[in-house]
Amino acid sequence: MENLKYPIGKFDNTKEYPYESLSGAINYLEDFPKILRELVTGLPDDILDTPYRPEGWTVRQVVHHVADSHSNMYIRVKCALTEENPTIKGYSEGDWANLPDSKLPIESSLNIIEGLHERLVFIFRNLKQEDFEKTFYHNGYQRTYILRNVIALYRWHSEHHLEHIKLAMN
Repeated sequence: MENLKYPIGKFDNTKEYPYESLSGAINYLEDFPKILRELVTGLPDDILDTPYRPEGWTVRQVVHHVADSHSNMYIRVKCALTEENPTIKGYSEGDWANLPDSKLPIESSLNIIEGLHERLVFIFRNLKQEDFEKTFYHNGYQRTYILRNVIALYRWHSEHHLEHIKLAMN
């Protein structure tokens, strides 16, 4: 079950991701919306409504979750860049994944992901090196996140959910 839950392994929160590794992660975040769209475009409803593992989310829920999660990340990044170590609030991903909008067609979430990633990549490519050291405090996890590590986390998050979709498709 662990392989189905974390098909690419868990993200290493203990690792420090150096500034030099950011270019590859940012490039991936730029490409991700296209990769995701190509993977899910044209999937029939029976596949979109297939969970990737027992008691897991459906492909549809995963796409909507990515839009939700990356929207939260976008706000957190902007807060970190404009405030001194702001405290950000967590959210219940599972509850959000079961709200009525999780049944919508995926196009609206694909559009959100495309717009968010365009804006995020633009921000990241126009920051000074020291800006990547800015932080926010997550009150749910009770830990401080450094932006350069957040970029690595969301690269992982993108790859992680692509693999979930591929599992459901097979």
